[in-house]
Amino acid sequence: MRIALVVGINHYEHFSLLYGCVDDAHSVKAVLERHGDGSVNFDCSMLTGTGPTDAVERGGLMEGLQRLFTTNADVALFYFAGHGSITPTGGYLITSEARRGDDGVSLNEVLSLANASPATNKVIILDSCHSGLAGTMPTGGSLAALAEGMTVLTASTAEQYATEENGSGVFTTLLVDALQAGAANLTGDITPGSVYAHVDQSLGMWEQRPVFKTNVQRFVSLRKVNPPISLDDLKRLSEFFPSRGAEFQLDPSFEPELKGREPGMVPPNPENVRKFTVLQRYNRLNLVVPVDAPHMWHAAMGSKSCRLTALGEHYRRLVEKGRI
Repeated sequence: MRIALVVGINHYEHFSLLYGCVDDAHSVKAVLERHGDGSVNFDCSMLTGTGPTDAVERGGLMEGLQRLFTTNADVALFYFAGHGSITPTGGYLITSEARRGDDGVSLNEVLSLANASPATNKVIILDSCHSGLAGTMPTGGSLAALAEGMTVLTASTAEQYATEENGSGVFTTLLVDALQAGAANLTGDITPGSVYAHVDQSLGMWEQRPVFKTNVQRFVSLRKVNPPISLDDLKRLSEFFPSRGAEFQLDPSFEPELKGREPGMVPPNPENVRKFTVLQRYNRLNLVVPVDAPHMWHAAMGSKSCRLTALGEHYRRLVEKGRI
């Protein structure tokens, strides 16, 4: 069971109105509900504050959080887009009716519920100002208060504001892009760690800085998409490169193109051509590079070899250990 509570609040009675949070929440819900192949992923519940008759108040948000984090799920995920505040007593998620910065739901309350949850994996994603305070001890220290299986990903540090651009949160735009496929690994899995890496690389050092805190033994996959290479082809890494540092010898028989061949060169061999097609896929994914040649074509025509990159060696080891 994979469940998610997705919250977006635009309407505030005593704080400035926001304009992109509800749309952001809909975008997150849409991408979480299905895997890339259309199969069911998260069972999502949604709370949106669009106006006076459609508000998200503290009681409703707390009820949703309690239901989420008391469910014995494989993954329980909470996403929030809206105002956040920081006070001497800690950080808060501001709800529609709040009059002060400490009237909403405190980050300590969210973390306490999540830490006590029977869910195997708990993921908290916050697109709100000062959200980086989540998971930090209330004493103000840097020690994270995360139970095992907890991951927190926030739009900004405790001192920063979360910004909007073109009617959408900068952080959530990158989050959705990551979940759609931008953060997928070669097996098609998208993990909290890869999402953070995608967001982090997309934001400059002068922009808001995302925060990532986790206490897990192994990352859970948040979504699966079609991998850029078939798993059968990926598993052949150990066939082509049976040991660390091994090189695969090429010659003109691997290249199907006849143009550019010198007299006396061996003709294309159908079996070698099929192997070369796989090796070229590896090359496009930065798993393999030619040795002493600018391109794979030159390596084949010049009877050079190819070798694994550091990324290629990583996946070769995974294949060797039976983890793919």
